[in-house]
Amino acid sequence: MTRTNAEAAPPPTEAERDAEIALLAKRHRVSPAIVREIMRRSGATERASIEREIAKGKARR
Repeated sequence: MTRTNAEAAPPPTEAERDAEIALLAKRHRVSPAIVREIMRRSGATERASIEREIAKGKARR
């Protein structure tokens, strides 16, 4: 039985997660706190789903 990439990949370290948060915040011109809140609320750590949520929030403004 083979594993998919999501199953085989170890969970990101704290530093990797913080770097990802900073990158998304800078790219979408929002604060890192907003990115963290989206990640916490949605439970997602996948970049594409977080970017969709940021875009939805920006559309509401």
